[in-house]
Amino acid sequence: MNQVLMTATETVVELIERGRRLQRAGTIEQRCQYALDLVEMHLQEENPFRIDECVKLYTEDAIWEAPTRGVSYRGRDEIKKNYLRIFEHTADFAFEPIDRYATPDRVFVDAWVRFRITGDAFDNAPLPIGTKVKMRLLHSFHIRDGLISRENGYEIWQRDSSAQSRS
Repeated sequence: MNQVLMTATETVVELIERGRRLQRAGTIEQRCQYALDLVEMHLQEENPFRIDECVKLYTEDAIWEAPTRGVSYRGRDEIKKNYLRIFEHTADFAFEPIDRYATPDRVFVDAWVRFRITGDAFDNAPLPIGTKVKMRLLHSFHIRDGLISRENGYEIWQRDSSAQSRS
């Protein structure tokens, strides 16, 4: 298991180094692909076991914001605490990408997200604990110096009626 974690850690470090090289000498196509790869790595590392690797992909002064809930978290530590809270108080998480595209300094990811709220997971959550949620989520990532400097999550919350009918 240590080798798996070491390889994954090296992958994050290598990705960040590739971003630094491309900032200096990459084509626009290479920099767009890097931005997509950075966000893909972020989404893969966005879990309770790999959260430390995930937050390495943010700038020190990064902002994570969910405007529809009126929340904003600043810096790696606050962002990490927010993620840990979500991981602790949700279950049955599923992410279904719809579309994604990039420029060298912006990435947009459109997706469906499904989960069940099991506790105090979200500030200003529009649905109560116990709800099975189906959320349309548009992420807008800002990339600066090869890292995520801002992540805006535009959320459309609804009850997951298909999940409730299967229960």
